[in-house]
Amino acid sequence: MSYLRSAAILIPWLMWVAYWVRASSGTKQTVRRESDLSRRLQALPLILGGALIVLPPVAFGLRSNADDFGWLQTVGLAVLAAGLAFTVWARLHLGTNWSVSVTLKDAHELIRTGPYALVRHPIYTGCLLGVIGSALIRGEWPGVIGFALIFASLAYKVRVEEHWLSEYFGEGYRVYRREVHALVPGLY
Repeated sequence: MSYLRSAAILIPWLMWVAYWVRASSGTKQTVRRESDLSRRLQALPLILGGALIVLPPVAFGLRSNADDFGWLQTVGLAVLAAGLAFTVWARLHLGTNWSVSVTLKDAHELIRTGPYALVRHPIYTGCLLGVIGSALIRGEWPGVIGFALIFASLAYKVRVEEHWLSEYFGEGYRVYRREVHALVPGLY
């Protein structure tokens, strides 16, 4: 994988992380947080999947002849940018209810507008789009495996979050689940 491909993946994600860290202050007080074990179960495939997408093939003892940046990488960069932009829109819309891990906040609100009218977990949807874009930029099979691991990680996180939100919001959340798909509009 060329340095240009690596930079095209890393730079947008590093900018996104910088925004995420900056935007993380000023959220509501946490009243319930997922266990450390649950966070580790979610983090392990996420980290491994990210490594498969970002690290050069030589890190895994593989060779690569991918030196170019063609149409597939250009499409990947557009998908990556669109996915990260979608997460930022969702983060702004979620406001002070946001947290990095599965939590319930003091006076937690059920947000159903903006990107939350399209999918119940738009930050995860946007991240998955970003990962798809990153895998396209990479243009090699480890990106597919990386995506699968990251999807599994976020699917686990969705399951935990759905359980908590169903308990907390009751019938209101059950109605929301019937009306709006979790990650992919009209599909899943």
